[in-house]
Amino acid sequence: MKKMKKRLASLLAFCLLPCFALAEGAGEWTADVPQIPDTDVGNDIVFYEIFTPSFSDSDGDGVGDLQGVVNRLDYLNDGDPTSGRSLGIDGIWLTPVFLSPSYHKYDVKDYMTIDPAFGDMEDLSALIEGCHRRNIRLILDLPINHTGYDHAWFQAFAEAHRTGDTASPYYDFYVWARDGEQPKDRTFCALSGTDIVYEANFSPSMPELDFENPDVREAVLQIAEYYLALGVDGFRFDAAKYVYLNDGPSSVDFWNWYTGKIREIREDAYLVAEVWDNDAAVKPYDPYVNCFAFQGAQSEGWIAKAAKAGNVNRFTAAVAERLTAIREARPDGQLALFIANHDMDRAAGYLTESAGQIQMAANLYLLSPGSPFIYYGEEIGLKGSRGAANSDANRRLAMRWGDGDGVMDPAETTYDMQNQTKNTVYDQIRSEGSLYSYYKRLLLLRRAHPEIAHGSYGPLSLPDTKAGGFVCALEGRETLVLHNTSKKAVQISLSDLGLARFDAISASIGLGEARLADGTVTLDAQTTVLFTIEH
Repeated sequence: MKKMKKRLASLLAFCLLPCFALAEGAGEWTADVPQIPDTDVGNDIVFYEIFTPSFSDSDGDGVGDLQGVVNRLDYLNDGDPTSGRSLGIDGIWLTPVFLSPSYHKYDVKDYMTIDPAFGDMEDLSALIEGCHRRNIRLILDLPINHTGYDHAWFQAFAEAHRTGDTASPYYDFYVWARDGEQPKDRTFCALSGTDIVYEANFSPSMPELDFENPDVREAVLQIAEYYLALGVDGFRFDAAKYVYLNDGPSSVDFWNWYTGKIREIREDAYLVAEVWDNDAAVKPYDPYVNCFAFQGAQSEGWIAKAAKAGNVNRFTAAVAERLTAIREARPDGQLALFIANHDMDRAAGYLTESAGQIQMAANLYLLSPGSPFIYYGEEIGLKGSRGAANSDANRRLAMRWGDGDGVMDPAETTYDMQNQTKNTVYDQIRSEGSLYSYYKRLLLLRRAHPEIAHGSYGPLSLPDTKAGGFVCALEGRETLVLHNTSKKAVQISLSDLGLARFDAISASIGLGEARLADGTVTLDAQTTVLFTIEH
């Protein structure tokens, strides 16, 4: 226990430093390397979502690629995330990298081929190896609800119907009906040269697979088997509730089967699903797969509302409710909080950095249990919103490296770049007060407190609703986290809350400071404070 206390104290002292220093002329971080408690947090880690074509370009064609991600691994995690030389994430979610005609790659032509714009299987293997050398988990976006129109499976399906070949193994590979007999609650498109229609709820170019067909199930399982054998650590499942549109129980049954089969191959695979719905609709999926907490995201979600001087008690209560449902359904399940992703307007457009709103949003969700997800560029205040555009390209703009990286915005972009953040990564890693440096310190704090990630969680109810927090505990360590999202300092009596045992501040992060006197903590505006005790 003494050894653990010493290591924790070392890291906390490092986190409390005002900033990290740059070696003059070297462009590298310099700092004593702190030690952290030897606690395995499993899959309760911080993920970083990369929209692959917009992240980093290694070959000068303007399109982000796999080698570009490899080149940026030391930016994300240099192998020692406590060193202060990298952002300090633990996992990467790559949006689809499979062969596809679109820029976004969600209309897959061949799951077993890497799109040449991104590289090849050797590049993916190099990325896997580089991630694992740094103890980073890599998950791939796997869109199996539908394929692309030009996938070989769909072409064989179309040919079978045009020729009347009912013996073809692809005749029932996709959901179809006779024209005029299709269900009215789903979208169907005519198949030229036939009298049938096929289901395509997203786009005519994205036909829906028929998961009532055992051959279809076996085919999509083989995809997962292949990439797990290659070394991938898990998957993000696109459009999970659309496997059986408007039939939740059947969709849940499918994911029960599919995730069960994957865990037979790799028990610790990290699996997370996009079930874009309210918590009640998400709950049936909890026993089988992690699900993103969509009600916490976007400008009207729990996180942003609380960060803009809203009710912090409601945020912590919502986290507690979701976490309880998840852990009751599956003890090793993870809460997956996030504030934005590639389908949403970026948070820097509706949360103000100068007012501390984006910092407090980060504090709220990154100092919460489970496996939170950072959207690439969030740590530098990258902006992007759909506006009046007909695509989501404006939400997937190029990462601003500032070091000559030629990665370009998607071709469909219409975003007014006058509104984009002017400060690049190159600028921000050299600034003590940058958002990037803030995120880095915040992730160090989370790493110093594994009890936040996967310990018990007890939300507090404070009289001043613009301040709030929780108590978490794990293996003899107990931490109190308090947030003040308002524009003025607040005083919180720990004695009145029955928390007098927390008698010393261990760390704080935000626009201000925290002070403790006579059992009362004074917490400055837009600031979070942590207290840790060991039993």
